[in-house]
Amino acid sequence: MTVSGRVDLYDNVYGDFASRAETEIRRAAFGVDIGQSSWLTAEDWLRFAGEARVREASRVLEVGSGSGGPAVYLAEQLRCHVTGVDINENGIANAERLAVTRGVSDRTLFRAIDASASLPFPDGSFDAVLSNDAMCHIPHRREVLRDWHRVLRPGGRMLFTDALVITGQVSHDEIATRSSIGLYFFVPPGENERLIEAAGFRLLAANDETEAAAMIAQRWHDARDEHRAELTARDGEANFAGLQRFLACVHRLSSERRLSRYSYLGEKMARGEAD
Repeated sequence: MTVSGRVDLYDNVYGDFASRAETEIRRAAFGVDIGQSSWLTAEDWLRFAGEARVREASRVLEVGSGSGGPAVYLAEQLRCHVTGVDINENGIANAERLAVTRGVSDRTLFRAIDASASLPFPDGSFDAVLSNDAMCHIPHRREVLRDWHRVLRPGGRMLFTDALVITGQVSHDEIATRSSIGLYFFVPPGENERLIEAAGFRLLAANDETEAAAMIAQRWHDARDEHRAELTARDGEANFAGLQRFLACVHRLSSERRLSRYSYLGEKMARGEAD
């Protein structure tokens, strides 16, 4: 059956971030609750930060910061400075509240910004750029990566994940269901690697992260089912059912390796190195 219309995830999750239902759902889906709303565990987030060489006092830009939870967690755990940008104003408002509550407002800054446009930061502002499962929402990917290259200092690293790498046969109905929560761009294998290098980065790694997407999608689906009454009262039956279809689709496509998630690590070459 073809899925029509959009299903809301982000406004509802960010707007009701601290509720009992959403808190319990995150714990069940992700294990350690750091306020994430994608295919990310706390362990993987710290691993990504380590690969990008984030240290104490590092200046980090997170593109697609969502609820602010992962940025706040990074500031807490590594004592780095994190600037989070996201197009969703509910996410930014929640991030600012969370930073105050967790005592890291002096090390975090959140701004409502469309990350598909040029970023309002000077050249060389950051030591690292991190972006979890946001690149698949962004058009003009090469231009965006070039802008990340601009705001990174020489020798700085960027890491992003993309859960929409087509690695098998996917039907138009599955594409529609997988896209039901927003604007998405699907890419073939090798395309992200090509664009990273075209943007001026040295590609250091492309790692398969698909297993996490399959696992989390199933856990998230089941946890939401446990809280059906609260979620349908808040969102309506149609939106609840639509998100359950979305999560079941993610699990199926990921577990069958027809749609894969990868992390990509790149480095801006230091001054004096060949471009």
